[in-house]
Amino acid sequence: MEHLQNTNIILGVSGSIAAYKAPLLVRALRQLGAQVRVAMTPSARQFVSPLVLGNLSGEPVALDMFDEKIQQGGSWHIHWAQWAHAMLVAPCSAHLLASLAIGLCDSIVGALALALPRSVPLLVAPAMDTTMWEHPATQRNVEQLRRDGAIVIPPDEGELASGLWGVGRLPEPETLLLYLDRALGGHQQTATNSKDTRIEAVLSRSTMPLAEAVAADRLTAEIELAQLKGSTHGRLDGKTVLITAGPTREALDSVRFISNRSSGRMGYALAEASRDRGARVVLISGPTAVESPEGIECIRVESAHQMLDAVRQYRGQWDVAIAAAAVADYAPAEPAHGKLKRQQLGERLTIELVRTPDILAELSNAKRTDAVLVGFALESSQHLDDGIEKLRSRGCDIAVLNAFDAPNSGFEGELNTITVAIIEGESVVRHAYQPSPKRVCAEHILHHVISLLQQRQQKH
Repeated sequence: MEHLQNTNIILGVSGSIAAYKAPLLVRALRQLGAQVRVAMTPSARQFVSPLVLGNLSGEPVALDMFDEKIQQGGSWHIHWAQWAHAMLVAPCSAHLLASLAIGLCDSIVGALALALPRSVPLLVAPAMDTTMWEHPATQRNVEQLRRDGAIVIPPDEGELASGLWGVGRLPEPETLLLYLDRALGGHQQTATNSKDTRIEAVLSRSTMPLAEAVAADRLTAEIELAQLKGSTHGRLDGKTVLITAGPTREALDSVRFISNRSSGRMGYALAEASRDRGARVVLISGPTAVESPEGIECIRVESAHQMLDAVRQYRGQWDVAIAAAAVADYAPAEPAHGKLKRQQLGERLTIELVRTPDILAELSNAKRTDAVLVGFALESSQHLDDGIEKLRSRGCDIAVLNAFDAPNSGFEGELNTITVAIIEGESVVRHAYQPSPKRVCAEHILHHVISLLQQRQQKH
């Protein structure tokens, strides 16, 4: 991390139990040859001692805008901002995150961040409980910060101060220092491992033109936690994941078809998340407007029969199958050749429909004992249990349920509201999640998939 040598770093510390890592950061920065000045919000003092941070940094700690020890002609925050080569806010609480997003100077940390020249990188490392991190307001604030050019370091997954397990942990000092090093020029080196590559992806966004950055940020910083997650227990290395996605189209004639409103986004999000966890991904997709993700095998099909044929090609090859496609239940028995003419059909048209093939049943029949099968069910809010029973009867290990009559749920939208049910014999354990971007939903689903895979591997 030679890019930290002879640099000036401002460390902003806010009120979070993760503030205990601040002294470790200061000491590590000094050992790497950086000069460090620390600014603390009032609540940060409840978690870490200013005396400790001051002793480690060798500089007065900024606690108050009008503290005489740090005044430089009344504009100390401007002088600090001009002095700095980079500013890191770690940990950054939900409150401070909101303040930074709107440019509110309600703390000295916020004032320093607002005073930074545009050429000075601002790195923000949020730390909070999972429900706070997943809240739409937090996601909007993170997105706004990134649009403004800040580098948001996604939190890690692990045990939280609440005693729960989830996303929201402040990354370890080594990871934070890596981000700082890359932001100060180290990112121009060739990435040598997967963590470096993921960090590159986040840092590169801060150099994009504003319009491109906005487009790149459509799925919020929470989604990036998946791309930056590198722990072994969350990986799918060496596994093959088969995913069906999108709708099917069942031809009425050469130009008309029966279909549904599925956009395919949920299946594509699952494909990207599986790829980022190291899996070989086979995506069998019905017609969608979504571009094929890089680094996966994508097979495009139209009808349920074509999707069934594609699924059969991979029989015995997959470790995880996720049936996310919205397959049409019925198809015209005898599609017409050419285009049916309206004037020839009269006022009423009767079409004989026949059942389409049961792709989920095909997957169930092909499933190995150590493999995991995931099915999706779209029901009304009052009948989610019907979806569980339907998927249980068809051999699914995990049922993903959403309601067509609930907001931010089901087809077409960017968000989804899911319940993941783990099925083991007669036992069903449900996990309900708040409305989230579909990539985030994909991470929730894969968390349960991987846990179940690990349990089965231990038994075998």
